[in-house]
Order: sequence, then C-alpha cells, then structure tokens
Amino acid sequence: MRLVVVSGRSGSGKSTALNVLEDVGFTCIDNLPASLLPGLFELASDPTNRRWLEKIAVGIDVRNLSSDLGQLPQVLDQLKQSGVDYEVVFLDAGDSVLIQRFSETRRKHPLSSDRININEAIALETKLLDPIASIANRRIDTSTMTLHQLRDVIKKQIVPDSKDDMSILFESFAYKRGIPANADFVFDVRCLPNPHWKQELRPFTGNHPPVIEFLEKQPEAIQMVGDLKQFLNHWIPSFRANNRSYLTIAIGCTGGQHRSVYICNELGNYFTTQHPNVQVRHRELS
Repeated sequence: MRLVVVSGRSGSGKSTALNVLEDVGFTCIDNLPASLLPGLFELASDPTNRRWLEKIAVGIDVRNLSSDLGQLPQVLDQLKQSGVDYEVVFLDAGDSVLIQRFSETRRKHPLSSDRININEAIALETKLLDPIASIANRRIDTSTMTLHQLRDVIKKQIVPDSKDDMSILFESFAYKRGIPANADFVFDVRCLPNPHWKQELRPFTGNHPPVIEFLEKQPEAIQMVGDLKQFLNHWIPSFRANNRSYLTIAIGCTGGQHRSVYICNELGNYFTTQHPNVQVRHRELS
C-alpha cells in the first residue's frame, strides 16, 4: 500500500495537490487527524477494502490538534514497519505570497482571529507545522506557480507514470434534445446523408451493419471522419498538457440515432488505439 501525506502552510496549494492525486486514482482524505492514520490502514488491510485503499493520500495540516502533529513522525514510522510505503510532500510559499492569496480569495486563515492577524497566523502556523516539514521527502515552493503549473509538478514528481490519465468521452446526441452541457467540443454532422430517409434503414442505428455500410459508401462521411481525426490528433495533446482530467467530444445529428452514432464509434475505435481511457456514449440510445 502507498501513502502520500500532503501538508504545508495554508494557501500553498494543498487542495490542488489532493485533487490531482484523486484524479489519478488515489483515495483522498483531507484534514485527517494524524492519530487516525493507523486505524485507516487497519481498514485498508481488509481485502474487501483493499481495492479502494491501495493508494491513499491524506491532507494533514494545521487544522489538526497540535499534539497529533507532534506524533506524526512516530505514527509514520509505525506504518512503515507494517509495510506501508509512504512519502511526505510539504507545499509552501513566501509569506507575502500567502498573504496576497488570502487577500485575493477573501478566505480566512484557519489560525487568524480577532486577536491574531494574518502575519501572526502565518508565523504560528510555521511553528506548528515544523514536525511535518522536518520529515518531508519533498518540499515544493509554489510561490511563482500558476494552478496549472502546480498540477503539472505534482504529476511529474509524485505520479510520473500518469501521463495518459485524461478521460476522453465521445458522445452522440440529438440536436432536437439539446447539446450536452459538459461538451468541450461540439461537431454537427447533420450535413451528412441521412439513413433515416431510407425506409429499410430507419429501424436500425449507427451501431448496426446496414447503417454502417450505407455511411461507409458516402464520401462525405469518410471525409468527416478523417477531418475530425486530424483535428483531434492535433488538439488532444494540448488539453492533456494543460492537465485536463476529462475531455468530452459531442457529435450531433437530428435524431441521435444514425450519423452521430456512427461517427462517434469510428472516432472512439480510432482513439482507443492511442489513448488508454476512451469511452463512447450514445445519449439517445441509453
């Protein structure tokens, strides 16, 4: 079992780091009391839970009891002796950067109050987190990073084998029922010859051989598939480089039964050979 402890001062990007790990298959728990870690791995040792708890990431920060923070090194040593492979990632940023981030987001620092201002809260937090900072395997300074840059760093340093984790969904739909709300790209294939107007093809869908054979004989359909392959081959890598977790490509025709289904299937079959996480969904056939 693998454990990644994500810690750091408030405003340094811990939530973003946990989100990245969750996207690549970790079970993530934020603000877990350090004293509960042994119990969590006792739960993970149950075979019925092992699938979900094989890779765990926990956020432990100043919201923990100070006594729990002080005990964390000993707790982690005990877990290591029981076979848990762990690493501690500590995120941080300059004081002025943290102050600016809290000002921009208008969020309250967890230690600030009517008696403790933001500067004092940051100084106190530094002291309280010292037991974790001192055992960190990785320290990441996010002072000059954008959100996308931080996500990229987390992936490359902690899960370098997760390059192709982006999920690509090809979804067919009917324009008469509206465009899918989550679509990143929408392509209209109503310009293609419509099998619906062939009486013998009307009972079938784009999943069936008679419709497939009809569309494969249409030069416009073949060109449409080729043009979409070329376009998406060019742009999908850009979305992946931007640390996108999901990309939805919607293909629409009038009824969502024939042309859009056929085109989605063709694209899905083609891109499955290049990307490990490709799905095809036919909204009107579901």
